[in-house]
Amino acid sequence: MINALKRRLSPWIQRGRSEIWPLAGLMVVALGVGLFIDIAGDVGEGDTHAFDRRILYALRTPGDPTQPIGPHWLQTAAADLTALGSITDLGIIVILVAGLFIGLKRWRETVILVLASAGGTALSQGLKLLYGRERPPLSLHAVEVVNASFPSGHAMLTAAIYLTLGALVARFAEKRRIKAFVMGAAITLTLLVGLTRIYLGVHWPTDVLGGWCVGAAWATLCWLLALLWERRTGRRLTMDARLEDAGPAPHGAG
Repeated sequence: MINALKRRLSPWIQRGRSEIWPLAGLMVVALGVGLFIDIAGDVGEGDTHAFDRRILYALRTPGDPTQPIGPHWLQTAAADLTALGSITDLGIIVILVAGLFIGLKRWRETVILVLASAGGTALSQGLKLLYGRERPPLSLHAVEVVNASFPSGHAMLTAAIYLTLGALVARFAEKRRIKAFVMGAAITLTLLVGLTRIYLGVHWPTDVLGGWCVGAAWATLCWLLALLWERRTGRRLTMDARLEDAGPAPHGAG
């Protein structure tokens, strides 16, 4: 009786599982956009000024605010880490991974990755032009910067690209611990790059928070597009695309 009940409920359980992820994704998009609008409103009204200054100057050496706290190697490491969010480094990563997807004939994943990176870059630049926020004082800058402050382009693009990459690559994995590792690595890189922007004195904390929010929302939107595309085509990303494309094995093969 129990087995019969399980068989009857199984289709409903599977359907529930398949629908919960798109709903969760939409919630993440709505939450990210909502938080960004809230932060942007506070920034525009100047309500975050005291908060931003308190955190930024807490990371400076007492008596010499031009220097970040900690040993010199920490500043060097932060400069190395922050480069992982630069247009150059992200561009190289996107090109290499897109080349891998093209080699596997995964056109859908290639399009989603290019959309996440190109669209995220355009969105970042557009928002910077829209808000035009000034960066922290030049005396605090430990690395060179060239454009407006809000939102942080490094924080936004790392969230948009690394989280999209993590979601796409996780589709290769069959084991949950591998999926968790890939997404954990993407989230960790996103957080580290954003924190280095504050530590190096080139962004206010709310710049980074805003970048994370809109970047995560954009990455989730791209993932939802990939999921919709997958459902329409009925093709799932696998580790060896040839197995999927080749069809059933010939009779007698083993």
